[in-house]
Amino acid sequence: MKKIRIGILGCANIAKRSVVPALQQLPKLFEIKAVASRDIHKAQTFADFFNIEAIEGYDTLLQREDIDAIYMPLPTGLHEEWVYKCLMYGKHVYAEKSFAMHADEARRNTNIAREKNLALMEGYMFLYHPQHQISKDIVARGQIGEIREFRARFGFPPFPDVNNFRYDPIVGGGALKDAAGYVLRALRLYFDKIKLKDACIHYDQKGCSVYGSAYFNVNADVSASIAFGFDNFYQCNYELWGSKGKITACKAFTPKANEDVHIILETQNDREDILCPAHNHFVSAMQHFYELCNSDISDKEKEYQDIVTQSEFLDKMENLTKIK
Repeated sequence: MKKIRIGILGCANIAKRSVVPALQQLPKLFEIKAVASRDIHKAQTFADFFNIEAIEGYDTLLQREDIDAIYMPLPTGLHEEWVYKCLMYGKHVYAEKSFAMHADEARRNTNIAREKNLALMEGYMFLYHPQHQISKDIVARGQIGEIREFRARFGFPPFPDVNNFRYDPIVGGGALKDAAGYVLRALRLYFDKIKLKDACIHYDQKGCSVYGSAYFNVNADVSASIAFGFDNFYQCNYELWGSKGKITACKAFTPKANEDVHIILETQNDREDILCPAHNHFVSAMQHFYELCNSDISDKEKEYQDIVTQSEFLDKMENLTKIK
């Protein structure tokens, strides 16, 4: 499989703090070519930090023939235009969550990617942390019996900067497109057949979703709930409650690369603290993206379906709230 030459479309904090350093840890898989911004000074500052090339303008980056793939940390509201342009230039795309403002947009771009055999991936990096496979193995061994309930929560205190783009619904801000995606994706990690029963989302005066919750039936006879929010007491966990015990993933979504995490397994007469050593899930996510870029269309298809399904459920949650 060939090395992937990758460009960075935007200078977001997550790119500087986590994703580009992860790419640098994979020099046999990726060559980081350049970073683009609409502000050349911003691009240059970012580029100097990583010793890569700075480019003014997103189109200029996409026109480069020496770039195979794009990492896109732009706000969700800009994805429809720029994911489309990346695909039309023949670039594979790893886009930060949420992938799309609405499911129609997700379907359009995944259809184009399918036609061109291009990789698309939505940036839920937490899926690549080994703690979740540990939990799934516990379930598979029957240690907590039949699953009766799933609960997930992800929320955090207000952002210090009131002008943070996450509070701007025009560019795709809001807890629904941010924090809600994590807990929904965790639910989908464990269950295939999911039916949304109810949702309640609180919006501020600007129309920005600030916090909310949703309720599901899964696999016909299991109940599930998810809760999320920006201006909340911090929570970052999920629970699987079974007929014989319970699993709690205590730091499910955003463990640091050097942070050990703990899974609590409780049964009738026992409580076990299972240590999962520190792991950089950004590195593992980018490894998966590399494999997708070099795979055939059948391997890419699962990612297309995951992106569309995720977008469809977020749409349903939003629509169900608005009709009340």
